[in-house]
Amino acid sequence: MASKDSSGVGVCRRWTSGHLLHAGLVLTLCLGVVDCLEVSTGKIPYIEAMNGSTVLIPCTYASCIGIKNLYFSWHYNANGTLERLAEGSIVDEKTEPVVTVVHPRVDFVGTTKTNNISILLWNITFDDMGEYICFAKNPKEKGRNHTAIFTLIVVDELREIDTTLTTIIVSVVGGVIGSVILIMVIKALVIHFLLGKDEEKNKECLVSSGNDNTENGLSGAKADNKGTPKA
Repeated sequence: MASKDSSGVGVCRRWTSGHLLHAGLVLTLCLGVVDCLEVSTGKIPYIEAMNGSTVLIPCTYASCIGIKNLYFSWHYNANGTLERLAEGSIVDEKTEPVVTVVHPRVDFVGTTKTNNISILLWNITFDDMGEYICFAKNPKEKGRNHTAIFTLIVVDELREIDTTLTTIIVSVVGGVIGSVILIMVIKALVIHFLLGKDEEKNKECLVSSGNDNTENGLSGAKADNKGTPKA
């Protein structure tokens, strides 16, 4: 039976209500402060591509509580003016995106299976150089939204990476390792040679010592075996 305090309210019931209130406040704070939805254009948010080529402009989304009617869009920042490229929505985690592509040289290549909302830009020109903005909004998180930017750099030809320093470093490291191995081999041969000579000396010493002992022993034995001369 639950006990009662002076106010007549059940103590167990009051504590339970307090715990529920505390849990509700914590949940509300988490949902209100933590930004669960996130979109990303990868660890390297830019690409350098040749004029006339086709490039992948990546973007993925993530949510700690799942998605519901997720809205996403792609825009190009044309000197401060946002030009819409594509937009779409995803009902839930098991439904593929429904997409509307506006730009004639853009294809949507994303899929819900990998939380991917990337696009392809065909036959790029120098006019396509700049920032591409990936935006997403998740109504399940009270309309939380997030933005990621990917930068496209268009060039006439790709720059050759100077590998001179890398080659020098690799050569130096390889030379040092080779020298260490050579020194170890020479050391092992010298030690083996010295040990061999020591073993030969020890054998010679043992043989000579054995010969001396044998000669001394035989002469002593002969001397001991001689009988006492008769008177």
